[in-house]
Amino acid sequence: MRKPSSRTRAALALVAAAALGAAGCDTSGGSVPAPESTKARAVRPAPVWDRSPASIAAVGDSITRGFDACTVLSDCPEVSWATGSDAEVDSLAVRLLGVSGAAERSWNYAVTGARMADLPEQMTQAAAHSPQLVTVMAGANDACRASASAMTPVAAFRADFEEALRTLRKESPKTQVYVASVPNLKRLWSEGRTNPLGKQVWKLGICPSMLSDADDLTSAATQRRDQVQRRVVEYNKVLKEVCAKDRSCRFDDNAVYDYDFGTDQLSHWDWFHPSKDGQARLAEIAYKAITSVT
Repeated sequence: MRKPSSRTRAALALVAAAALGAAGCDTSGGSVPAPESTKARAVRPAPVWDRSPASIAAVGDSITRGFDACTVLSDCPEVSWATGSDAEVDSLAVRLLGVSGAAERSWNYAVTGARMADLPEQMTQAAAHSPQLVTVMAGANDACRASASAMTPVAAFRADFEEALRTLRKESPKTQVYVASVPNLKRLWSEGRTNPLGKQVWKLGICPSMLSDADDLTSAATQRRDQVQRRVVEYNKVLKEVCAKDRSCRFDDNAVYDYDFGTDQLSHWDWFHPSKDGQARLAEIAYKAITSVT
């Protein structure tokens, strides 16, 4: 047989090289690296919720300020469910940080009368401490207006809450957020209207959209209260939906809304805001939500 010519040998070498390349091997016997586009992408683990945060800031309204829990028409932050120091309340901060830790590493920026639109400013103050947890309880004042027609529109409520979270994330991106639902205002009316003193205090301007003309059971009054109640339900839906989009946010799944506040849990000054006992129940609800495994 004739020896192949040099041109033939060169052609055979090219064919062999092409075959090796198609087989995914290099000439040294190793595998040819797969193209970058075919490599499996590393899956980022989901953030782990810290069930024992080392610092807490609270934002919100009069409930978080302990309004009417100690004296009439006055704040009483020492009994706040979120950051208070009163032993009877056993606040969230005390439960998580201990007495000395709560005094040193918890801050309360809630303001009586605040609405959701006020939350971005409060978040700015809270974020300055880079807290590991921020608690949010707001929305009651958006429903508690001079009339049902004056309540904050749902779309505006959503936009304000989203802005509040963006404000926090810009300054303190790793902070966890616990969001409490808006209480069942109609249930509070039903409980409080049995007390003559409470009804007199309501006349001073506490939540008129729900509480005005407390003994009026006409169709018009009932429709007004139902309208307010529906708005509260819509607000809670917003809180749940917006919180669900933030990987470091937990909503209480309507635990505060569903809680059956009785007269023992209501202020004996206005029979609407939480008493010390009511504040303790709120602290208990929050602690359970924050420390749960899921």
